[in-house]
Amino acid sequence: MPINDWPMGEGPREKLLEKGASALSDSELLAVLLRSGLAGQSAVELAMTMIRQFGGLRGLFSASEGQVCQLPGVGPVKFAQLQAAAEISRRIAAENMRRGHILTNPDLTRDYLMRQLRDRSYEVFAILLLDSQHRVIQFVEMFRGTIDSASVYPREVVSLVLEKNAAAVIVCHNHPSGVAEPSQSDRRITERLKHALATIDVSLLDHMVVGDKEVISFAERGWII
Repeated sequence: MPINDWPMGEGPREKLLEKGASALSDSELLAVLLRSGLAGQSAVELAMTMIRQFGGLRGLFSASEGQVCQLPGVGPVKFAQLQAAAEISRRIAAENMRRGHILTNPDLTRDYLMRQLRDRSYEVFAILLLDSQHRVIQFVEMFRGTIDSASVYPREVVSLVLEKNAAAVIVCHNHPSGVAEPSQSDRRITERLKHALATIDVSLLDHMVVGDKEVISFAERGWII
């Protein structure tokens, strides 16, 4: 049943307008995005089915098109609606980390990296380029796939830093396993990058590893001196 056909006062969209988005349950928020359900199934009921199938909103929004469209009555249009909402969330986070923003809040950096990297099904190695005042120049995804000491090339990192005229950098990557604990390979990569950047007088401020529920900072552990 389309949300527009719900009796007055019962629709999640009306509830949102009256009480605010925070008053809605996960299934009600998802129903507003979906806009309509199926024959004999309301938008909220469909939303509940989708959330249950994937174990929560995060599992749903990170699922592939094939996985989502396996649900009865769910096709590419509804999948596109979900992906658009997820991308809007990532772009809002990116605006908070816009060019010129000064990195004075570690929690903001963690939140940004979690939004960008946590739900990737593959490893991504990225770099935050900063100027001499630690203002953001750009966030760049550099390498994808299995990240190990042989697949991250310091020469390419140095080349990008010189091209963007950065004075300092924060490197980061995710662990698709969900476990953020850095590996010995991660520590070797960090040492190689630190030495390579030192040759051009650029500081490596941190290496952050993104897991399922946390972001581990090399700097906070005293591994970058």
